[in-house]
Amino acid sequence: MEAWGARGVTDQTSDRPSAPLVGRNPVLELLRADSRRVEEVAILGDGRGPALQELLTLARQRGVKVSYRTRDQLTAIAGTPHHQGVVARVAEARYAELGDLLEIPRVRREPAFFLGLDRIQDPRNLGAVLRTAEVSGVHGLILPKHHAVGLTAAVARSAMGGLEHVPVAREANLVNALEVLKRESVWVMGAATRGGDVPWEVDLTVPLCLVLGGEGEGLRPLVARTCDRLLTLPMRGKIGSLNVSAAGAMLCYEVVRQRAKPTTNTP
Repeated sequence: MEAWGARGVTDQTSDRPSAPLVGRNPVLELLRADSRRVEEVAILGDGRGPALQELLTLARQRGVKVSYRTRDQLTAIAGTPHHQGVVARVAEARYAELGDLLEIPRVRREPAFFLGLDRIQDPRNLGAVLRTAEVSGVHGLILPKHHAVGLTAAVARSAMGGLEHVPVAREANLVNALEVLKRESVWVMGAATRGGDVPWEVDLTVPLCLVLGGEGEGLRPLVARTCDRLLTLPMRGKIGSLNVSAAGAMLCYEVVRQRAKPTTNTP
């Protein structure tokens, strides 16, 4: 039998092969989006259910090889028993160019909505942010190239399909990327634990890039100074801050709320 796990795709943050994509929903969204080459999908031999049937239909439509394995075989391939009976071998995730991201709102005739992430290092946080970005209509993410997690297999699992729908640019200098956005008339607003404006008192219907800080230190001082405004979520309890993915979700949905109806606020 083929040693499938040894042929994983190359993770762009290291020289080691990345793990295959696992789980019904991530693999299903991968096939729906048709955004990356899928070389093979391995499925539990006695698997059942509507989601699995749709997955099989899409795989056959796209000419993807489907193989049937035992649970132990899938666990060995996935490197985890939590695979839900589905494992896919896929091409590596590709990064977009910043210019490509800027074209998306122009083509859709929508005010820009981007997320900049300043040195997020936990793949689960990046995956959660990607998932929120997809469902809230974000046009693209911007990551720094250094001291931050990239598009790893763990990120893809946590994103639950978000990675297949939201383009991600990776820039050597995040501050320079934000300056490019500002020259394109995009407002850059950073999330700060204190001292910023209350988000619902600021006009977030303008072309916008929200910048979220990394775990622990938040926004670096130079990144914060680059922002046009800082936004702070009010804290009513005794804990001083929110997890970055939770704060990102709240801010993204404040953008969704404001853009769903006219506003008289000013940036």
